[in-house]
Amino acid sequence: MRNAYRLLLIGGNSTMKHTISVLVENKFGVLARIAGLFSGRGYNIDSLSVAETTDPTVSRMTIVVRGDESIIEQITKQLNKLVDVIKVQDYAGMPFLERELILVKVHTSAQTRPEIMQIADIFRGKIIDVDHSSLTIELTGTSDKIEALLDLLKPFGIRELVRTGKIAIARK
Repeated sequence: MRNAYRLLLIGGNSTMKHTISVLVENKFGVLARIAGLFSGRGYNIDSLSVAETTDPTVSRMTIVVRGDESIIEQITKQLNKLVDVIKVQDYAGMPFLERELILVKVHTSAQTRPEIMQIADIFRGKIIDVDHSSLTIELTGTSDKIEALLDLLKPFGIRELVRTGKIAIARK
């Protein structure tokens, strides 16, 4: 029991985030069936992104879920059993690229606007809207980069935030 507790404290596999890529047939109801598979087994999806591929009959789902190896193995097996699933790939242990997009509206004043613009510039964010009392910033990057920007913007007052969730692609 003590080792399990230690494993949790040091960020062991028991709560590891997994990024899973699922190629599916682009048909009505596929998303609902896959989401139902997760909820029916009591697994939470941290983020989910879905879009068509270059083939309009195929979509790619990028699913981020937490769990140990046995949970991820069970999820993968269950996904592979679904008729409309073409391919399932867990990116754990392999090189992959990830990105996330956010739009964040930050409270500003004449005094804070230059500092907020400088922070956005340092993170290579883009100011996409300005009014008298706020700035809206667009930023694309890893989840860590997104979190770092949000930590710096929180003291100014985040009015609104929209995140896409992670998308990912294997490097090989």
